[in-house]
Amino acid sequence: MRYAERKQVEMRILSLDQMLSPDHVARIVWQHVEKLDVTPLLGDILSVEHHAGAPAIDPRVLIALWLLATIQGVGSAREIERLCDEHMAYRWLCGGVAVNYHTLSDFRTGHVAFLDTLLTTSVAGLMHQNLIVLDRVAQDGMRVRASAGKASFRRATTLQQCLAEAEEQVQALKAQADADPSAGARRRQQLAEDRAARIQAALAEARQLAQRRQEVESEKGVKAKEPRASTTDPEARVMKMADGGFRPAYNVELATTTEGGIIVGADVTNQGSDSGQMAPMVEQLEARYGSKPKEMLADGGFATVNDIQTMHAEHEVVVYAPVKDEEKKREAGVDPFAPRPRDPDGVAAWRQRMGTAAAQAIYRERAQTAEWANAGMRNRGLYQFRVRGLAKVRAVVLWHVLAHNLLQALLLQARSQAACR
Repeated sequence: MRYAERKQVEMRILSLDQMLSPDHVARIVWQHVEKLDVTPLLGDILSVEHHAGAPAIDPRVLIALWLLATIQGVGSAREIERLCDEHMAYRWLCGGVAVNYHTLSDFRTGHVAFLDTLLTTSVAGLMHQNLIVLDRVAQDGMRVRASAGKASFRRATTLQQCLAEAEEQVQALKAQADADPSAGARRRQQLAEDRAARIQAALAEARQLAQRRQEVESEKGVKAKEPRASTTDPEARVMKMADGGFRPAYNVELATTTEGGIIVGADVTNQGSDSGQMAPMVEQLEARYGSKPKEMLADGGFATVNDIQTMHAEHEVVVYAPVKDEEKKREAGVDPFAPRPRDPDGVAAWRQRMGTAAAQAIYRERAQTAEWANAGMRNRGLYQFRVRGLAKVRAVVLWHVLAHNLLQALLLQARSQAACR
């Protein structure tokens, strides 16, 4: 028998670079990050050489850590801090720089504008290399669980009571902190103030929802439910999920090129349906790249009459989306692709187009593009957000988009080089 001997002394003189395998994904991430222009992030650094204060961490190190963590499905700043001590790939990226979870957490959500610009410039670079084209884009919405419980949603009257109680608690803890200025007392006061601020934000959201409720009731003549807002994440909404259940969530909208599979547009809304989301995405793509797609592929949730007509009349974009209740209409002896008397020009053309075999073949590209991109994000752990609020949630989505595009761009470049040989 050969037994494990763990007390035998060994001496290995190796650098971090020698201890990481040459083909590890961390090296690929760092090669990508090294080429990035991080000038906007350097402007926010306040530390000055030969002055008091700790030196700042190179932003490229933090970018690389979050990209690698996102690729490997790690979404916790505390977990990354642990990996930076124990995992060779993360230690290699740090290169001896000590990183704590608070710095990682703040960096993850504190630079949304930089991440958004990074998405634009990286995709524009791929377009310049002729690796992708923007002609045909598939859009899909993905509901992702929010960091809030269903029981945290309350009506406006209840929120008023909670706010009064929270403000009373803040005053009481403030008096205690004045009498006992210890760290624990100040911490309890800060937590109470944070809770009061969240309740106040939830109350503001509830008032906006109440106003929308009145508009819906006046337009449709149907009495809507009394709106509720979450005291944990005021901007989250209860949505119908893929399994048919209802939970607090956000709606992540992604636009992916059918050729190349690169995500070219991303947005986050707290609207529970995809209705009305196609035109804003086209406008976003035009603002990013100076051009808009010629064709948009979307599922039935996007295929409303107003949306299709808007895409036709205002954006001159051809829409490929399924006709609602196609099978039921066939069973009733009605041609689902025949224009209706009140159809605008764009809607009538869409119905006729979707009745052709060519349009059906093009539409089949949607699932292998949009749903494939969604599945990749799910595989990297995007089932529930650990942050709260639309701004921070959008930052997390952009990290996932950048990680997806990095891996896919490597594949496209390898294919292009193989084709040139």
